[in-house]
Amino acid sequence: MGFNLHADNGDPPEVRNWRVHLMAIIMSMGSLAMGYDTAVIGGTMALDSFKRDFGLNGVSQHQRDTLQGNIVSTFQAGTFFGALLTFPIGEKIGRKKAIMFAIAVFLVGGTLMTAANGSLSLIYAGRAIAGFGIGSVSLLVPVYIAETSPPSIRGRLVGIFEILSQGGGMCGFWINYVVNRTVSSDSKTQWIIPLALQLMPGVLLLCGVFWCPETPRWYAKHDRWDEAASTLSWIRKLPVDHEYVAAELEDIKVQAQSGRTPPDTKTKMKYYASRLFQKGTRNRIGIGLLLMAFQNLTGVNIITYYSPRIFETLGITGTDTKLFATGFYGVAKTLGMIIFSVWLVEKVGRRKGLIWGAFVGSIPMWYLGGYVYKNDPTSASARGDVARSGWGYLAMVCVYLYGLIYCATWQGITWVYCSEIFPLDIRMLCVAITTADQWLWSFIISRTTPYMITSLGYGTYMFFASLMVLMGIWAWWAVPETKGKTLEEMEVIFGATSEQNLVHDEKDADLETNEKHSAASIGVMRPSPRTE
Repeated sequence: MGFNLHADNGDPPEVRNWRVHLMAIIMSMGSLAMGYDTAVIGGTMALDSFKRDFGLNGVSQHQRDTLQGNIVSTFQAGTFFGALLTFPIGEKIGRKKAIMFAIAVFLVGGTLMTAANGSLSLIYAGRAIAGFGIGSVSLLVPVYIAETSPPSIRGRLVGIFEILSQGGGMCGFWINYVVNRTVSSDSKTQWIIPLALQLMPGVLLLCGVFWCPETPRWYAKHDRWDEAASTLSWIRKLPVDHEYVAAELEDIKVQAQSGRTPPDTKTKMKYYASRLFQKGTRNRIGIGLLLMAFQNLTGVNIITYYSPRIFETLGITGTDTKLFATGFYGVAKTLGMIIFSVWLVEKVGRRKGLIWGAFVGSIPMWYLGGYVYKNDPTSASARGDVARSGWGYLAMVCVYLYGLIYCATWQGITWVYCSEIFPLDIRMLCVAITTADQWLWSFIISRTTPYMITSLGYGTYMFFASLMVLMGIWAWWAVPETKGKTLEEMEVIFGATSEQNLVHDEKDADLETNEKHSAASIGVMRPSPRTE
């Protein structure tokens, strides 16, 4: 056995092909837009041209903080509702068409922001509409990638979603820096350029999505077995009758047959409600909700918010230089996501990554808390005390180191885990709930962090560092390993069924399929045994 970058689960090398990688890259253009749109707005609001054109100069600091908070939070509100309300579309018309719908909504919102021309109302509307589209993308794209990926590289392919998300954020940081340096603040072009560029990844996704197929598992859920088989064969680059394709299709068939949703809408809602609390499902929902909450409770937002103040104590002042220093934070996070996707997620695994990410990631946070306690950066900056020291440079390194560790573990693993653990019949609903939970906690933390910094100071860092230690203990106790497992094997891992019951279900599915084929061959039409 040589060195490799995939899980050693017996997948043939043909399934780790260029098609499945290109599909993940195309679909992840939506996450590039998500990362860019999330990151770019902070720097754009700091541009002199934006503050002039949107009336942020002639108001008090409190009013300016409120207006900027509203601009940020309308996007997060849109993402929450987009993630929560789009799952019926993904179930009804398919993952692919639903992604097309989501990105079209995002492009409408992005266009409104670009054409705002000094109108805060259009900025608010554009942010909310774009947020709805991005929330839908954050739900649909990880599910699409998980449902088309071979188990041995599923984490890597879903990781591409997060690599491009962090890459988009990095681009947002640097584009603001470039336009601030090269475009005159006397022209509104300075703020139009960064807002207009958010449309580019959306257009690329809208063009590329036509090449990507629908997922085989969605076809299976709607009894379109011929299309499921041919699509799976095309994605895996193996013949339809290959034993690997046949085995994967059989696993899909077992789960599809055992999780039939009722056709009646009222009955279907009752079915969904009962399924969420069944054994083997409720524990997955609980883990998913806690993972998304803990991802935000690592304190990543406090680092993003407070890094300019730390940089100020090192003599880094002015919009240019602070944007420049913050840009390297984006580089560190993107590098962390590359480490996660290329190596960590499939070789170290999900569970160990969460445990080590929590314990090791808390170390930079502990140091930053101690540094803020000792040096009081806010007061030092107000006094103009910006003396450079080795301890201050180490604090700056800790900011970047934390971003790298966080993205290499909790950021990426959380999205991968929540996209792969849920059963086929309610996968979209469960991922919608956990994704909306992520955006809800993002909103809560981003709104409360400034007040925590003001009232707690260094204690804020200590608080989040303590939480990270507790998260590591929780991950060791509660999170099962899913590396290299098929989506259908999650039923056994989380206790929804036993290995013996799974084999029994497979035999039932084989018998049912053979009966259908026999009936069709003699021209007999009769209902399925499960609907009699």
